[in-house]
Amino acid sequence: MNVSHILAAKGSDVITAQPHRTMAEIAATLSDKGIGAIVITDAGGNVLGIISERDLVRAIAHYGAQALEDAVSKHMTGAVITATREATIDSLTEQMTAGRFRHMPIVEGGRLCGIVSIGDAVKWRVEQIESEHKALREYIASA
Repeated sequence: MNVSHILAAKGSDVITAQPHRTMAEIAATLSDKGIGAIVITDAGGNVLGIISERDLVRAIAHYGAQALEDAVSKHMTGAVITATREATIDSLTEQMTAGRFRHMPIVEGGRLCGIVSIGDAVKWRVEQIESEHKALREYIASA
C-alpha cells in the first residue's frame, strides 16, 4: 500500500502558513485546527519548512515568551523530508520513526499535495491487520 491510499481516505488538505507569520499566529492555528504541524510555504506554494508543536515548545523553552513574537522562519525545520503519493506507508513510517518526526509533507512535481502523520500511518496499519485477521478467521471457519 502507498501514501495515495491514506490521502484518498483523509483528503489532501494541508494547513500552510508563510514564513513571516509569528509563532503566536502558528500556535493559534495549531490550536484552532487541532493539528500538530503546519507546512511553511512561499507565495507559490513551495515547501520551505515545517513547524510542529514540538518546535513551538522548544522555542519557548529556549527563548521564553518572546519567541511567540518571532517569525516562524526562525524556528521552523527547514530541511523537510518529504515523500510522494507512491511512497509505501511502511517506508514512510520507517523514515518518521528513524528521524523522530511525526508529520511528512507529500510533494509531487514540486507542489505540496498532502500531509501524512504517524497517526495516519498507524491507523492504516491497524485497519490492515484487522482486515487480515478477519479474513483468516473466515478462512479457518470455512475449512
